[in-house]
Amino acid sequence: MLLLEKQIGANRSTYLSITLQDATGTIDAKLWNATNEQVEKLVMGCVVQVKGDVIKYNEDRQMKIIKIVVASTEPQEQVKFLKSAPQTGEELVKEIYTFIERINNLKLNQLVKALFNEHVKKLTIYPAASKNHHEYVSGLAYHTCSMLRIADALARLYPSLNRDLLFAGITLHDLGKTVELSGPVVPEYTIEGKLLGHISISQAMIKEMADKMNIEGEEVTLLQHIILSHHGKNEFGSPILPQIKEAEVIYLIDNMDARINMLDKALETVEPGGFSKRVFALENRMIYKPKCMIKNSGLMPLFLIMFINLKTISFVWSDAFLQFCSNA
Repeated sequence: MLLLEKQIGANRSTYLSITLQDATGTIDAKLWNATNEQVEKLVMGCVVQVKGDVIKYNEDRQMKIIKIVVASTEPQEQVKFLKSAPQTGEELVKEIYTFIERINNLKLNQLVKALFNEHVKKLTIYPAASKNHHEYVSGLAYHTCSMLRIADALARLYPSLNRDLLFAGITLHDLGKTVELSGPVVPEYTIEGKLLGHISISQAMIKEMADKMNIEGEEVTLLQHIILSHHGKNEFGSPILPQIKEAEVIYLIDNMDARINMLDKALETVEPGGFSKRVFALENRMIYKPKCMIKNSGLMPLFLIMFINLKTISFVWSDAFLQFCSNA
């Protein structure tokens, strides 16, 4: 059970507005004439068994609950009923480690590895946000891993970019969310999250670990700059704007990956030729799903053939695109 709100009806009877969720999605539900016992026992995050009728209300589905019973309140049981990333947290963390190992700068390598190891348990299961994007189990690891893949491809296309700074900055850019958010089950903002925010928390983590490990130098300053500026604009929460190439690129990659995730989510239940509901985080737009959608799998062989033929002309371009295709 994702969300619960107690309300009083026109006839003074108590009813509960509930959002039910399992691994397949969510549905709004109503429990009319709720008893005092039900109000007391039903809490956000608990696992419930539900029987009811699904009706159409305001052009959307809604469940009228006939019977609801609390099945469990154990965290390990709760996670089973939550939406998860397309890959397991363990798989994603393993891949992130491969990127960390490719950081050649010794100071950055040691600092990133120490911080990642310290928070890896939470990084494996935490969502990337409480809503909007990657707001599911292992969403934080999936978002981070996706950004690292994109950065790797871009670094092949733009050799002037510093891979060490890209990989280090991306791996740690949302580290503070392990403190900002309460966890994967009904994620809420903690006191630290509300008062400090994940950007300043992440920057403080880096400074504290660098001091602890006696790591000094420009690398630490640049890494902190990337963290502080990765939202790109003051109005988006960054206290400073990106002032090095890698910080600008990480801001763009972060924004792109988050927005694509929101676009995908908005179109999940939309039929071709239809529009999504308005998405507040995407400038309150309705997103159209074209009828002529072409699956990526149908295009990949063509791309591969094109770039194999171009390999003798441009090694950098072909290598970057082959890497992109292998990760698609």
